[in-house]
Amino acid sequence: MVMIIAVSVSSCTDVVDVDVPEVPPRLVVEASIDWEKGTDGSMQFVKLSTSTPFFDNLSNTEVTDASVKVTNNTSNQEFIFFHQGNGVYGASNFVPVLNQSYTLEVIYEGEIYTAEETMTPVVDIDEISQARVGGFDDDALEVDIYFNDPPNEENFYLFRFEEAGDLLPELLVIPDEFTDGNRMKVFFEKEDDEDSGEEEFIPGDRANIEFYGISKQYFNFMDLLVDQYENAENPFGTVPATLKGNVVNPSNPENFAFGYFRLSQVVKASYTFQ
Repeated sequence: MVMIIAVSVSSCTDVVDVDVPEVPPRLVVEASIDWEKGTDGSMQFVKLSTSTPFFDNLSNTEVTDASVKVTNNTSNQEFIFFHQGNGVYGASNFVPVLNQSYTLEVIYEGEIYTAEETMTPVVDIDEISQARVGGFDDDALEVDIYFNDPPNEENFYLFRFEEAGDLLPELLVIPDEFTDGNRMKVFFEKEDDEDSGEEEFIPGDRANIEFYGISKQYFNFMDLLVDQYENAENPFGTVPATLKGNVVNPSNPENFAFGYFRLSQVVKASYTFQ
């Protein structure tokens, strides 16, 4: 692919030919097996698509002809995921077991992709409240979430925050490396930003909260991903690089898939500002 860039300086125009390397599309696996507390967790979904060149705007990248299954590595019970449409594969009989390892297998275009992960538990949210102090802006409303970290064990957490109508959620990953066994607090705050159209919370707004237990490997993956996202517009930030998830191709290692196979217990809540 060749991109033509016209650069205008005063009355002169230079045409620069930039060779953009083309790479074959890769399989993209969005396999988040989330067991919400209070449910049986039997309905689960996996989404498959293919990657696209950076400057292309292809809308039809769904993978509709793959074979997908998840296996309990102890009992060998298999859960088959059937195509539901638009590249989404679903199973209605999944059996989640905390601290149990599972293997994902995807067969696509004659290649076998696999990933192994463990269903990671999460503690309950202890308290949700609001405040104007403690965040980045002491004049802005924030929602505070408290939980008790289990002592004498390594834990990693993912928070997903959003207000109804947001285009993108806010993601936060944290370890308990320096807070093991303590009562922990995280907060969600929004600041006025004319460029993005973001506005501070006001009374009546509702914040949606999702709190996940995650593995150390997924924490490392998401920590890098969030860092790249937050530095995308910072010229002095982290240089973006290809992030490899845990979906591998044993017979053809160079043809690995993008994405991640995750199994998490999750607590969902919402808070309306007063």
